Amino acid sequence: MSSMSDTDRRILLHERPEGEPAPENFELVERDVPEPGPGEVLVRTRYLSVDPYMRGRMRDAESYAEPWDVGDTLRGGVVGEVVESRSDAFDAGDIVTGNLYWADYAVAEPHALIQVDPELAPVSTALGVLGMPGRTAYFGTLDVMDPDPGDTVVVSGAAGAVGSVAGQIASLAGARVVGIAGSERKTSWLTDELGFDAAVNYEEEDVPDALGERCPEGVDGYFDNVGGPITDAVFDRLNVDARVAVCGQISLYNDEEAPTGPRKLGQLVTKRARVEGFLHGDFAPRHEVATEQLARWVDEADVRYRETVTEGLENAPDAFIGLFEGENLGKQLVKVDDGAP
Repeated sequence: MSSMSDTDRRILLHERPEGEPAPENFELVERDVPEPGPGEVLVRTRYLSVDPYMRGRMRDAESYAEPWDVGDTLRGGVVGEVVESRSDAFDAGDIVTGNLYWADYAVAEPHALIQVDPELAPVSTALGVLGMPGRTAYFGTLDVMDPDPGDTVVVSGAAGAVGSVAGQIASLAGARVVGIAGSERKTSWLTDELGFDAAVNYEEEDVPDALGERCPEGVDGYFDNVGGPITDAVFDRLNVDARVAVCGQISLYNDEEAPTGPRKLGQLVTKRARVEGFLHGDFAPRHEVATEQLARWVDEADVRYRETVTEGLENAPDAFIGLFEGENLGKQLVKVDDGAP
């Protein structure tokens, strides 16, 4: 069980980023450990998640998630331990996950928390393959893209937390899977360990030419995590009745102005392709079903995962910034509690 500290460190949004986020956009402060009120629990953070979507919440603009104000404590997925409970729903020592804070501690109401079974898998997976990224990959692949056996599926951002799982699920559905990633280390991981049939290194290869070589019969399904020129190149390879699941557009998140486009919609007409954006929350009633299936696949080694772990709450901004520089392999986490297993 984690021991209590006398202080609670928190990371605030110090100023809004212009372009790529930078260390000066964040501020580390200390305060007294908060006390739970009646019906609440106090959670000590073990791991917190940094995710590309958070960049949009740092912008003073309307989106699907409410923007943070300057001075707010940043929020995100957390796995932590209940260290004090004033609720019948949880006991001290329980491991829980929820959308909490970039902080050592958080007070939460029980309805905002889900209990994590530490016997099922390492608790960190509740923020990755068995959490929001894994479920996003599950629904985006099976419900939105819906590959058939023998289809050719392309996944961009394929070495990230979502893309790496999406490609493996498409493979389990019988598709031939081609991943796009930004280094030889990442493409080798996709093909050598995760079972992708082929991969494209966009840093070293001409993407349109490489897709032509690796997808000679075109693309039937595309799981889009990045947008931009890579997506343009994939659209040029779409087959008739192709399905595109738009999960993210990380290549555009730091742009101060939206780029001109979309530029390839004519391909959707000639190929009668379907493009659908989706959010993890759209499938909330089925989250538990997805987590249970993902846990079975992980247990049977049908789905493999990797975690990139940064030590220390004070280094969470660096871990977040690294997402846009392609530093992570698999899920990027920050280990906050030194006593966490």
